[in-house]
Amino acid sequence: MMEIYLDNAATTYVSADVAKEVLKVMTKYYANSSSKNSVGFKVSEEIEEARKKIANYIGAKPSEIIFTSGATESNNLAIRGVAMANPEKKHIITTAIEHASVLETCFDLEKNGYYIDYIDVDKGGLIDPKKIKDKIRKDTLLVSVMHANNEVGTVQFVEEIAKICSSKGVYFHSDAVQTFTKVKIDVSKTAFDLISVSGHKFHGPKGVGFLYVRSKVKILPMVTGGGQEKNLRSGTLNSSGIIGMAKALDFKVDLKKVLDARERIVEGLLRIKKSKLNGSSSKRLPGNINVSFEGIDGEELTSELSKKGIYVSNGSACSSIKSDVSHVLKALGVEEKYLYGAIRLSFEELGDKEIKYVVDSVGECVEKLRKEKL
Repeated sequence: MMEIYLDNAATTYVSADVAKEVLKVMTKYYANSSSKNSVGFKVSEEIEEARKKIANYIGAKPSEIIFTSGATESNNLAIRGVAMANPEKKHIITTAIEHASVLETCFDLEKNGYYIDYIDVDKGGLIDPKKIKDKIRKDTLLVSVMHANNEVGTVQFVEEIAKICSSKGVYFHSDAVQTFTKVKIDVSKTAFDLISVSGHKFHGPKGVGFLYVRSKVKILPMVTGGGQEKNLRSGTLNSSGIIGMAKALDFKVDLKKVLDARERIVEGLLRIKKSKLNGSSSKRLPGNINVSFEGIDGEELTSELSKKGIYVSNGSACSSIKSDVSHVLKALGVEEKYLYGAIRLSFEELGDKEIKYVVDSVGECVEKLRKEKL
């Protein structure tokens, strides 16, 4: 039996080179980077090299990279930190399909006097930038739109949205967890003010990420203490995680091969009766497929596929939003008969045998589950 992992949107494996680098830091360069001795200085130097490497990767200044525990913390720091630093403005614009760490933060701010506009998406999961523009008002502080959705993989028109925000003097934040290393990000060409990233989504360690903060942004810390990370994120730095995350930038994926695998799998899955693709068919991440089957429970299908060594997801692995069905699929207006039968396949390069095994196995499992319900 083959084993095929198709849940990269939840997490990726740590590459061998990254694991080797992390082990070296943990066993050789294990000093506290804030310590004022030679070994502490050495670790600090390595961290600053990692900061430069990440900054160069997105066209930023090293001073604009703030290390965090991951994108959930980065999203919270971006939204809450900007809100605390600019109390005169109480209006925030976001979308109905954001990650839970953005939506829950906005829900919380609403309880504390903020007005939040949640922009609807079209059936493909896309935001019309004009809707953002029409909602901006004098007291608008921030617009937060994820670069690509974690469930359906839809890639948003962030360049156009960023331009609108810049022209209106409004901060623009984007959760780029799913796009980082897959879609080009250049902050010297696109007016991002804040970007959130998690290391474990691109073959780095878990528990580490960063927030890009453009130098002009007024922002305050959520965590205070030792004043690390330009006083924006106190606490002993996760040196092995940071250095490992920077090393993960060396991991190469042939995105053309990933796109080819996606197209072939989609074609095969849509041959299954009463199936539908969720999200845009073209403006989506190369390695993301979200597909629904009428009359099927997505959780049951995920379980059946696991028995065949195929590991998929039936939604976001990190959602804390309490709902029987995906808030993303609801926002897309997916018909009720398809709402509960969704699975997500997220992957990198796949061979011919793997592609065939996935398509055949999904078809067999769907047929089996449907027969059991008769």
